[in-house]
Amino acid sequence: MVRIEFGSVDAWLEEDTPIYVHPKDPFKRIDILDSIRPIKISIDGVVVASAPASMHLYETTLPTRYYLPLTSVDFAVLRTSKTVTACPYKGEAEYYDVVVNGKTHKDVIWYYRRPTLECALVAGHICFYNEKVDIELDGVKLERPKTFWS
Repeated sequence: MVRIEFGSVDAWLEEDTPIYVHPKDPFKRIDILDSIRPIKISIDGVVVASAPASMHLYETTLPTRYYLPLTSVDFAVLRTSKTVTACPYKGEAEYYDVVVNGKTHKDVIWYYRRPTLECALVAGHICFYNEKVDIELDGVKLERPKTFWS
């Protein structure tokens, strides 16, 4: 029996498609649905994004993630972050910090410039950590989920 560490190889491919981070789990899935329910994102009581519609991304074992059009955010509060992460299901994510009332909220927004084919619908959209912001969906404030990122 031979074991090859995932990180010991320059690149892994499934046919000609790159595999990011680790091979995909066949028992996990992602669904992306359009929603016309209005959504607002607040940090420390300040609305930093608002949209009449969003994309809801459902991923096995994670809370629903709400992807808003980039145009829905207040650009005055954004600061480009150097953080980059990778997801085998969505691709490579880039981040923004948000500055509200003089306080910097590090890496609270992420986006996929070139998502994987299965998540192409979130291209041009941003997502906030539900665990770190207040989300109002269709006029109802959602509870912050307890996860690894809380």
